[in-house]
Amino acid sequence: MRRGRRKVENPATARRILDAAERHFAAQGLAGARTEEIAAEAHANKAMLYYYFGDKNRLHRAVLENLFRQLRQGVYGAPDRSLSPRDRLFAIAAGYFDFLASHPNYPRLVQREGMAAGANFAWIAREYLRPFHARLVRTIEQAIAAGEIRSVNPQHTAFTIMSVITSYFAAAPILSEIARRNLLAPREVAARKKALLDFLNHALNCKGATAS
Repeated sequence: MRRGRRKVENPATARRILDAAERHFAAQGLAGARTEEIAAEAHANKAMLYYYFGDKNRLHRAVLENLFRQLRQGVYGAPDRSLSPRDRLFAIAAGYFDFLASHPNYPRLVQREGMAAGANFAWIAREYLRPFHARLVRTIEQAIAAGEIRSVNPQHTAFTIMSVITSYFAAAPILSEIARRNLLAPREVAARKKALLDFLNHALNCKGATAS
């Protein structure tokens, strides 16, 4: 499949279309989302949508590429070698949490692709999810080798970190009903992040760590 986005001549218009499409695809899926509704929300028209993105399938691809590109750049890009392996591990966990906190549509979009298990999910796994998991595994292995965390199964620990963080945001509407408050409110998100890092600190027996 070709890349999802053509050369952009008006970045503001393309950005609005991309943002609106992200919300519609997350809520309704590829089949249910309507290009005229996306264009209307973006204060554009269908002709502009097709000009920048070609068709609905390519727009959908562009939405996913945009999210995963931000994930890679902000969370698991080039490691900061000035940090210890343990601190790099916690930085990845905190960065992934912050990414999901600022991209609430991400869990639903990825879940939809995973359930469909089509060609889109194959390239997502190949280009983004496997490298992210591999970076987590390597960092955990390095932290174990350095004696900074206890000996754990690196693969499963990486899955646990990814799953615990993702599930909170994916299940936030349900959990909010249980708690009778909005668990995506800034104060609640900050409290959850602190609790998460505290939990990882104790689970991995990282002496001297702080939950920030």
